[in-house]
Amino acid sequence: MSETAPPRELGYEEAREELIEVVRTLEAGGTTLEESLALWERGEALATVCQEWLDGARRRLDEAMGPDAD
Repeated sequence: MSETAPPRELGYEEAREELIEVVRTLEAGGTTLEESLALWERGEALATVCQEWLDGARRRLDEAMGPDAD
């Protein structure tokens, strides 16, 4: 996991893979409350980055398709 890298510096695939690992860890349990909260916050940040990548890709597709795409 790239826990030391700020989420904004990760590519989509990196952020997505780390987010999957965060979810697995939280679902498995066995972490302290403090660790769980830190993982949750990291997951939220990673999810935001992934959504921003997807939104950017959608904008680029919409621009490439032009105004008649609807």
